[in-house]
Amino acid sequence: VRFFKRILGKQKQDFLEAQPYWDQSLIPLNTYKNKTPFTGKITSVKRIVGPAATGETCNIIIDHGGKMPYWEGQSYGVIPPGINPKNNKPHTVRLYSIASSRYGDNMSGKTGTLCVRRAVYVDPETGKEDDSKKGVCSNYLCDATAGTEVKMTGPSGKVMLMPEEDPKTDLIMVATGTGIAPYRGFVRRLFVEKTPAAAAYQGVAWLFLGVANSDSLLYDDEWQSVLKEYPNNFRLDYALSREQSNKNGGKMYIQDKVEEYADEVFSKLENGAHIYFCGLKGMMPGITDMLERVAKSKNIVWAEMLEDLKKKGQWHVEVY
Repeated sequence: VRFFKRILGKQKQDFLEAQPYWDQSLIPLNTYKNKTPFTGKITSVKRIVGPAATGETCNIIIDHGGKMPYWEGQSYGVIPPGINPKNNKPHTVRLYSIASSRYGDNMSGKTGTLCVRRAVYVDPETGKEDDSKKGVCSNYLCDATAGTEVKMTGPSGKVMLMPEEDPKTDLIMVATGTGIAPYRGFVRRLFVEKTPAAAAYQGVAWLFLGVANSDSLLYDDEWQSVLKEYPNNFRLDYALSREQSNKNGGKMYIQDKVEEYADEVFSKLENGAHIYFCGLKGMMPGITDMLERVAKSKNIVWAEMLEDLKKKGQWHVEVY
């Protein structure tokens, strides 16, 4: 803890920066591929949800020894050990958004963090979990212990990178569940670490997270700490579907919470804000329906606005 405080307190985090820091032309990309993966080592696996959470989510820190650098918003691939019984071939790679800044949770630049929900299948007739249908890779990672070696690929992806050239750019980050991962990297880079990006940032980073209940919230202590220190530059809104109601009396889903602030969201987008969506792909139809409806009420043709956002690079989607 003392080391962590010392690094946060005094030393600048700038040894993994581009020159200038916002230049994306040389970002690490596909350093390790499926046929020649990197072997990382897990240093910790920690359950990060409460007892009443819907399912188990773990924070998993992997040591890459500085050999697998990445940028915020990228993903690592993990190849679980063993053979797929369906085709008798080795398991294929699974992608996970990285949940830490490029400096890693210990600021050494030698680790990466994954936020993984254990995928289980419950038989609707018996109500019991069927191990033969559980998620191979998520269970492998959540069951891992310190010292477990992991075959990894990547880093991959350029869709979710932060636009850092203009430090006044507002960021609207929308997540369901473990889709929170890339935003943890964003928030740490902008508000927790002493990076050039943090020193320059003057915009507002607005985080929306949708989960089932309070026990399912992810990294809440970290968000509250940033909110307390940077109330003018960080905003936080939760959609708790089993605890809150939307304006029509139904369950509060992520699109309902964003809709409560529709005027501000549209205004920010018109002024150059970047909007990000990450989580299960089932989140997107509800969100696009809501945005289309709001646009119509403002006499805006949503298809044209969306096309414009995409053209200007303001629209970022990574769903799975």
